[in-house]
Amino acid sequence: MARILITGASGLLGINLALQFSQKHQVTGVVYSQELKDVPFYALQADLSEPIEVSSVMDEVLPEAIINCAAMADLDTCENSPQEAIRINTLLPQQLASMAQKAGIRFLHISTDAVFDGKRGDYSEDDLPNPLSIYARTKYEAEIAIKRAYPGALIARVNFYGFSLSGKRSLAEFFLYNLAAGSSVKGFTDVYFCPLLVQDLGEILERLMVGPFSGIYHVVSPEKISKYDFGVQIAKEFGLNEKLISPSSIKDSHLLAQRAPNLTLRVDKLIRDLGITPPSQSEGIQRFRALYKQCYPHKLKKYLA
Repeated sequence: MARILITGASGLLGINLALQFSQKHQVTGVVYSQELKDVPFYALQADLSEPIEVSSVMDEVLPEAIINCAAMADLDTCENSPQEAIRINTLLPQQLASMAQKAGIRFLHISTDAVFDGKRGDYSEDDLPNPLSIYARTKYEAEIAIKRAYPGALIARVNFYGFSLSGKRSLAEFFLYNLAAGSSVKGFTDVYFCPLLVQDLGEILERLMVGPFSGIYHVVSPEKISKYDFGVQIAKEFGLNEKLISPSSIKDSHLLAQRAPNLTLRVDKLIRDLGITPPSQSEGIQRFRALYKQCYPHKLKKYLA
C-alpha cells in the first residue's frame, strides 16, 4: 500500500481515480471549492494555484506518488481566462513534477488528446503536437515543463467519459440524461475521438504507475468514433430514442475555442509495453451501463457536501 496524492479529486477523473486507488492504497484527494463528505479517502481542501499551498500539502501528506488530475478543463473558460489557465494547467504541474523529482517519488500527469490540431488524426506519441486553443496550449506547455523538471515522470494523454459528482461533466452523461428526459440534442458527425471509460482508464493508469514506465503514453480506446455515433451507441445501449440526436457539424457550432476535428490517437506503445489492449467503444459503453444499473451515479452524489 502506497501513500498517493491525487489532485483535482472532485473532478470526473479525480473522484473516480481516488475511489479506485483507495481500494488498494492510502489516498489523499485534494479539492478546491467542492467539499466532499464520507469518501473512503482523506479529502483535503487547498488552493493549489498558490505555490505555498502546494508545499504545505506535500509536507502534510508526504506522498509516495502523485497523480495530477487538477486542470482548468473547460475550453471556452480558458479562452476567457488565459492567465488562470496557465497557473492551473502549466505552472502547477511543473511545480508538482519538480517536487516529485526532488523527493524521488512517482509522478503521473494527466494530459489531453487536444494537444494535436486534428488535421489528420491517428497520432502516435512521436508526432509533434500543434495545439489550437489556450486550453490545449497550456496542457502541451505542461508536458514540456514536466519533461524538463522530471525526465522520469509519466504523462498520459487521455480522453475519457463516465459518471461525475454533478452528473454534467462528460459527454456520455450529456447524451444519457438528455435522451432519458426526452430532450433533443445535437451530435457532431465530423469530430472524431477515442474516448475511454474512466474506470478502464484508471485500471490502465495503475498498471503504468506500478511498472517501470516513464514518458508519454496515449491511454485511450483503440477504436475511433464520431461524437454523433458515440451518442447513438449510448442511446442503443440504454434503450433510448436515438432519433432525438440530430447529426450536426462542428462548423455550425458557436463555441468560442477552436476544436480539433480528428483527435484519434494510436495506442501501439501502450499495448506493446503493458501487453493489454484497452476496451473497444462497445465494451466501454456496456460497462458504463452496468455502473448505471448498480446505482453508481447515486452513490457518487452522496459524496457531495
